[in-house]
Amino acid sequence: MESLQVIKQRFGIIGNDLHLNRALEKAVRVAPTDISVLVTGESGVGKENIPKIIHALSHRKHAKYIAVNCGAIPEGTIDSELFGHEKGAFTGATASRKGYFEVADGGTIFLDEVGELPLTTQVRLLRVLENGEFIKVGSSQVQKTNVRIVAATNLKMHDAISKGKFREDLYYRLSTIEINLPPLRDRMGDIHLLFRKFASDFAQKYKMPTVRLTDEAIKILNNYGFPGNIRQLKNIAEQISVVEENRLISAAKILEYLPSKGTNLPSIVNGEKSKSDFASEREIMYKILFDMRNDINDLKKLTLDLLKGNDTGKVQEENKQLIQKIYKEKSFIEQDENEVEVVRINENYNNLDEDYPFTETIDADESLSIQDKEIELIKKSLERNNGKRKLAAKELGISERTLYRKIKQYDL
Repeated sequence: MESLQVIKQRFGIIGNDLHLNRALEKAVRVAPTDISVLVTGESGVGKENIPKIIHALSHRKHAKYIAVNCGAIPEGTIDSELFGHEKGAFTGATASRKGYFEVADGGTIFLDEVGELPLTTQVRLLRVLENGEFIKVGSSQVQKTNVRIVAATNLKMHDAISKGKFREDLYYRLSTIEINLPPLRDRMGDIHLLFRKFASDFAQKYKMPTVRLTDEAIKILNNYGFPGNIRQLKNIAEQISVVEENRLISAAKILEYLPSKGTNLPSIVNGEKSKSDFASEREIMYKILFDMRNDINDLKKLTLDLLKGNDTGKVQEENKQLIQKIYKEKSFIEQDENEVEVVRINENYNNLDEDYPFTETIDADESLSIQDKEIELIKKSLERNNGKRKLAAKELGISERTLYRKIKQYDL
């Protein structure tokens, strides 16, 4: 049995991380058997190397090795690609065709992104795993095949099973042995090694000196999240090798090639898209502010109605105390026929009506409609910007498209 170091050199694997070594050890130990293997890990961690190792160290190494990207084949043709078809089986089938399982008989098939397989294809694949039988598209004749299946996925299979997107029985057939490759952020000690290897390869490819990193640049690189894993690191090394004239890369320079704060968030966000007109964060904030203003006006209007409907001194005093509690400070209330005024008491001001800057008068007949307030804001902004919609949209904190829609909606 070959040592791990020899295997790494043979397949171009860089790194000494404990989890990486454990994954390689499992691949070496399972290779001589015919057990099905499922390779898991995030996109870009190098899952395609494991099936190559398994095939090369197995008794099938002299037979064919076929790698199939299940996510790249259209759903309507994937059965034909995997299992073949007979002449006339569908439109365009002008001749019989052998599928991958027939061509790779005696060898190994690597099913990359197996989680993308349609459910109907999953049923066919399960039959191959159970008894080595398959039927070509458009045929009724059962054929036999003897292949070793190694599959890989970056999906969380248990989530896919719970959502009905992947068959549970097929999952357990594929994952007799499961090999997980760690993400690059968990292999901090290997990041600089990989960068140096990529930089050396690109220096030879483009016939230029190899780029090097300062100590500070190495620290930044090691602490970056790398959501794209090894694929992203290789891309960064190539960019720097081609673009930078100075071959010693500083910390400031390496930051220019790293997207702000590497994140491990998934690219697909669960949940339905909001149907609200407030599409941006600023628009949502405007809605919240309008709602708050509406609530406050409702409260003040209710207070005015209470004061108008009760003439007894006791009730008036109780209402005053309630309002004082709401505003969380000592205040007095002056009531008029059409307005209610709440004035905060400050001993430093002799004339509250003239001097106190926080005196607020609310007209009881003032419109409380959010729509009216929004129309008023849009009109004022358009007037201030001489009808220039681009400037008005910027001032309002909304997109031009949203502003155009609202102008049309309100017939402004």
